[in-house]
Amino acid sequence: MERQTGLVKTGWAGARALIGGLGALVLDTAFPPVCLACSDAVATPDGLCPDCWRQLIPISTPYCPVLGLPFASDMGAGALSVQALANPPPFDRARSAVAYTDLARKLISKMKYSDRPEIALFCGRMMAAAGHELLGPDAVLVPVPLHRSRQRERRYNQSAELARAVARLAKSPLHTDLIIRHRRTIQQVGLNAAQRARNVEGAFRVDPKRLDRLAGRRVVLIDDVLTTGATVSAAAKVLKRAGVSHVDVLSFARVVFDTDMAV
Repeated sequence: MERQTGLVKTGWAGARALIGGLGALVLDTAFPPVCLACSDAVATPDGLCPDCWRQLIPISTPYCPVLGLPFASDMGAGALSVQALANPPPFDRARSAVAYTDLARKLISKMKYSDRPEIALFCGRMMAAAGHELLGPDAVLVPVPLHRSRQRERRYNQSAELARAVARLAKSPLHTDLIIRHRRTIQQVGLNAAQRARNVEGAFRVDPKRLDRLAGRRVVLIDDVLTTGATVSAAAKVLKRAGVSHVDVLSFARVVFDTDMAV
């Protein structure tokens, strides 16, 4: 009887796999997968074509252990970037998957403004790999929030979509409501470093009722792109003031050139 039950279970599992495979084949035939950036045909969904893939610049070691800025050459263990020494951030570590190139900008823009939340699946895979040292069961992922009026306009928060993708891959808990953006700010695009910092000053607060769920774990702030770091710094400051001892930052892209440049 046990053997028969096992065979039945195996049969049902095989049938479900077959049905799933046929369903995917039908969908791929009706809606063939295309590149997330240029819409050329690709072999698998949620990816890039070879030409677009070559336009991404992954950030890998050696880099500043605090800001995650890439070094041109190995500076030795513990060496910090000039930016980290001159202006230590309120967060502990930052990591990003790729440099903010035109292709990275295109992906982020599509995800944010063109109703393409599925792009977060691709970005999340790269983020999980780039930020592996920040992730784990002792870390809680917290997306940088949008103001409620802006989220109504976009229908979703791209940072929350990224955080969900990373959380599934890293098997880390996700808290989307720990930080509240209680003041609507103007768009950061086109502002320099000083203007960005002033724009987000006092824009965030921590919901004290949610703090107990952290249970002393680290917070990893999730955002789409780091330019000057003003937004994540403002969020990290309110977390530290609320008693969170360790705050890291993980983004899909980051600017690696002059941080005073308007982007």
